[in-house]
Amino acid sequence: MTGVTRAPVAGRRRPSDPGRSPWRRLSDAIDDIGRKSPARFAILIFTGLIVVFTLLFSLPISSADRTITPLADSVFTAVSVICVTGLATVDMATHWSVFGHVVIFVGVQIGAIGVLTLASIMGLVVSRKLGLRARLMAAGDQNPLRVHAGPVPEGQAVRLGEIGGLLTTVALSSFVIQLAIALLMIPRMLIDGIPVDDAVLDSFYYSAMAFTNTGFTPNAEGLAAFENDYWFLSLIMVGVFLGSIGFPVIYALARNPRNPRRWSVHVKLTLLTTAILIVFGMVLYIILEFDNPKTFGGIEAGPTVFQSLFLSMMTRSGGFSTIQISDLNGSSLLVTDMLMFIGGGSASTAGGIKVTTLAVLFLAAFAEARGQRSMEAFGRRIPSDVLRLAVSVVLWGATIVAVSSILIMHITKEPLDHVLFESISAFATSGLSTGLTERLPDSAKYILAVTMWMGRVGTVTLSVALAASQRRQLFTRAEERPIVG
Repeated sequence: MTGVTRAPVAGRRRPSDPGRSPWRRLSDAIDDIGRKSPARFAILIFTGLIVVFTLLFSLPISSADRTITPLADSVFTAVSVICVTGLATVDMATHWSVFGHVVIFVGVQIGAIGVLTLASIMGLVVSRKLGLRARLMAAGDQNPLRVHAGPVPEGQAVRLGEIGGLLTTVALSSFVIQLAIALLMIPRMLIDGIPVDDAVLDSFYYSAMAFTNTGFTPNAEGLAAFENDYWFLSLIMVGVFLGSIGFPVIYALARNPRNPRRWSVHVKLTLLTTAILIVFGMVLYIILEFDNPKTFGGIEAGPTVFQSLFLSMMTRSGGFSTIQISDLNGSSLLVTDMLMFIGGGSASTAGGIKVTTLAVLFLAAFAEARGQRSMEAFGRRIPSDVLRLAVSVVLWGATIVAVSSILIMHITKEPLDHVLFESISAFATSGLSTGLTERLPDSAKYILAVTMWMGRVGTVTLSVALAASQRRQLFTRAEERPIVG
């Protein structure tokens, strides 16, 4: 009808209505970002957590001497905790109070699981159901390809309909694995003469730092007291390994522990590539360090093999070390750089470009060498968009590390091998250090903090968030081939 106006419905306001409360407007704005760009939403929440933890670490109650921690150190610690990196500009064992250590413990749990995954788990616990939007958010957190390309074919590690089961696995595995490792550590610490209270608290702390691949230690001497304790170090390795293979892999192993034929290509590639890299690193450390008196040169063959295995495992992103990293030969530092840059499994507590990314690149190289038109693994064809994503991850990762290294070298005038090591350790959220990080000036600390942030957010999520829009091209241009190689 014309000439008739409808009366406004009582109690309903438009989104732009100035009468709405500021909190309601903020909530609607965040909700709008989440609907339009999940990648930007993830980065917004992730960065917000870093701000909150920076404020917590800045409080006098967080430091052992009840003083305000300098802003650069508070920011760096907050980023390192939320990004589960393990690098530190202060003595993590002595600088922080009991309250500060509680904040660290909670922070690494949040950072390890993932912000969107944790939010989905909390929603599942509260409402006892998982809506489509929550499933999509959690799926994007577990598989960057969904964030990059939207809906993808369901022939992958975890299907959208299995997200509820995956979230349950994430929560249960995180709790059970950390609890089991801690309970196995307690008797060993008691045998070593550590008081009961300290043994219990330190065991749970070490267990959490191992599974989350963070690498912080509750005692100032680090692992020096346990460098010859193979039981304790083996538990650390188990925690780091389980945290680094990824929750989708744990989910698949829990569902079909005795039927590898039903495992997805992702699970098989992750386990195979991880095993190869661990053995590869161990063998190289034995060869390169057996005659180094500062590391393994003064010990027997058996301990050399074990310590080399431990160091190779820690490059997955573990961050623990029984030796001074700066004492390694230059060749060993370069090997460690490569292993850290690769990192662990996708959707895990580890960082790096991920082992499946490396596997896809090698599969592409082998296919090209054989003259095959497509990549294949375990009787399955891998689509070309996965290769494009793998190349993008490596390129952007290398660019971030290069820019970070150049800036820090310009500021500090430190040698390339140590600066490059710290930059890769930050990007890959490894936590291993030559000792340079704690000597950095404030400006370099901020650069390294940004490097950690970029590495943990992920190059895929970051590139999608920075893109102006996601558009579908409805035409194909004429083809022309440039000369490559």
